Amino acid sequence: MRACYNPRMFSGGSYGEVKRWLRMFLNSHAKREDPRIEAVLDDDDAREGRSYGAWLRFGEHSTGLMEFEYPEVAQHRGELAWCAELATRVRQQARQLLAGSTPADVRAR
Repeated sequence: MRACYNPRMFSGGSYGEVKRWLRMFLNSHAKREDPRIEAVLDDDDAREGRSYGAWLRFGEHSTGLMEFEYPEVAQHRGELAWCAELATRVRQQARQLLAGSTPADVRAR
């Protein structure tokens, strides 16, 4: 019996496509803890084509920087286990942010 799910179908993509996917993924899981939390991705040109920097923001507070390598996200975004681990990490960061256990690190858009 063949599996009907093919992770390669959902993996890959250009840097911009993967960035959009990552932003939506982070937002969707952070907002499960509180819909007012926003995922923000770093617009640093030095990362272009190589990596992403992201943090979660809630009012005046934000989490520390989460770093993601572009090839890793592109390769694994179609894998359910990898996505589940990332979702757990994001929700944990969101809960810490809500609890006020992370220092304020407000960044300009």
